[in-house]
Amino acid sequence: MATSNLKHFYIPEEQSIYLLSHQDAQKLKDWLHLCTEQLTLLGYKNIQMIGKGAFGFAFSGVAPNGKELVFKFSRANLPQHIQDRLEEEAFMLSHVNHSNVPKFIEFQRLGKQAILVMERATGEDMEQFSLKHGPLEARLVVQVALQIVDALKTLRNFTYAGQEKPIVHGDIKPSNLVYDPKTEKVGLIDWGSSVFAQLDVNGQFVGNNVMDLMSGDLQQTNARLGDVYFIGKEQLNGELSSPRFDEQGLASTLYALASGQSSRFGTRVIRANSLGLPKELAEVLTHMLADDDRLKQQAGDYLFRNIHHMANLVFSDHVPLPETPMVPCWHHEDDKEIDTVVYSSRRSFLREENASEELRYLNDAQFERYYKNYMQGMGETEKAFVSAVSRLGKFPVVGGIVVRWEPQGVYIDSSLNLNKPELKNSFVSAVNNMVQLARAIHRVGIFKSCMFNARDTLHIEREYEDDPFLPKLNDVIPYDKSLISGVEEEGRVHSYFEDGDDPDELLQLPAPMLEVIQELNTIHHTGCIIFEALTLHLKVHSYYKLLDHNKEAQFRECLRKLVNFIPDIKGEGISGFMKLPYKDTRFFEHHEHLPDKFHPKHPRKPLES
Repeated sequence: MATSNLKHFYIPEEQSIYLLSHQDAQKLKDWLHLCTEQLTLLGYKNIQMIGKGAFGFAFSGVAPNGKELVFKFSRANLPQHIQDRLEEEAFMLSHVNHSNVPKFIEFQRLGKQAILVMERATGEDMEQFSLKHGPLEARLVVQVALQIVDALKTLRNFTYAGQEKPIVHGDIKPSNLVYDPKTEKVGLIDWGSSVFAQLDVNGQFVGNNVMDLMSGDLQQTNARLGDVYFIGKEQLNGELSSPRFDEQGLASTLYALASGQSSRFGTRVIRANSLGLPKELAEVLTHMLADDDRLKQQAGDYLFRNIHHMANLVFSDHVPLPETPMVPCWHHEDDKEIDTVVYSSRRSFLREENASEELRYLNDAQFERYYKNYMQGMGETEKAFVSAVSRLGKFPVVGGIVVRWEPQGVYIDSSLNLNKPELKNSFVSAVNNMVQLARAIHRVGIFKSCMFNARDTLHIEREYEDDPFLPKLNDVIPYDKSLISGVEEEGRVHSYFEDGDDPDELLQLPAPMLEVIQELNTIHHTGCIIFEALTLHLKVHSYYKLLDHNKEAQFRECLRKLVNFIPDIKGEGISGFMKLPYKDTRFFEHHEHLPDKFHPKHPRKPLES
């Protein structure tokens, strides 16, 4: 297995710093320190890193006049033409003047390092807000729609040097909206994918003279990719840039916020009509997210013409009801910091047979990270399911799930342990979304996923490829103990090995190590262990909880032996084993989609269904 493919073993967009090699982690820390130092020398105070993406990092700081600002740096290790995009972002932002868009301040260079300075939007990004609160109430979804449509109307009507020049944001998604709960104002941020539109909303070329229309620039797109979890197929396929791109981003974002998801892919199963939204908005979103191009454009036009009427809708008081989990979910108060990472195997069966997606080649970091080597070739519902599993990893959770699809229905085993009870409702909603999406997948196969704490990962490095990986004397695989010792009857114990060999795992562990894992399998515990062997870096990811305290000495000895056998590991690849606390399989019949549910026309009446 090529090393280049191994980096796609993680679903989350960003690897935790706890998963980087010592050298890479130190480089990152040094670079972040340098950015902070440079900003301090320029007279700014209270410097904090507030965000990171494929192309750069964002810091906040307070100017001498007391104004809170954002400073965006491009990643220093990117090619120069990619780093230059920060200056292009500054140019585009400098032309946007709207109350929902934080203002451009300046663009400056310190040596080779470019910095974009802008106002800071008040509040927190709506992806984080969604993770805390779960699906947004209908009134808030409408509030977001009203404000972003107003901003997009301004972008569509922009003129430059007397010519029509609509601006495309190109990356509308929950994490690029900043929400202030006090004022309910929404800020639209991150203009790194922004361009001047090549086509207007009617599909006509933008240009006032013959030379513009004959320009080669109109034969190839100037569009930037945006986040493939939210952009429409036109932008993904590299069509000429158009304000319609942002209609798709907006529809995807409203849908994701209303449903408590982190992508647009689930619309065929968890439909916009099932989310308790006002019927008018739900049906507009349904059509905007449809496959039919003409229907999408008609729905977008309708939204932009009629959104002001939705400002007059009357909503019932929102009383969040406790979510009932469809599979067991545990929670406990814990001071331990958890950086959850999701490892998923058996993804290959989710890909559609002979799938061919006609995508232009994109030399784009986001495309590499999110899509090309991970979800390409999957159907929309399969992508939605994988995205739903990914969303679980945004919570502080450890454990695992096994989903088994059979002709008669779906069998799910799970052990999901959340360490912040205040997030329970949102977490349960995310788990239920995953189950509903799984029920709509019709094929036979198994999907396994474990969630571990990156802070517990063991790192072992070597200087040359032929050297063995040598653990340090104090290297140990950590474990916790359950509060009460429990011995399970033999028939209910879940085994490491009952699901068979995994076709997506290509690291062959040495025989003595497998014997130890078989011994571990006889001890009642729950958790996972994953060996990830790169050329010069071995990571041992784990989450272990011992349930039979009487076997602690044997358990600890098995973990010690595993570390001792690490030098015998040869080759590159991944191999993982997961054990649930016991068998508690839940069965669900297949279904196509959830039933309709709209916000009542008369709020005092119960919800329509």
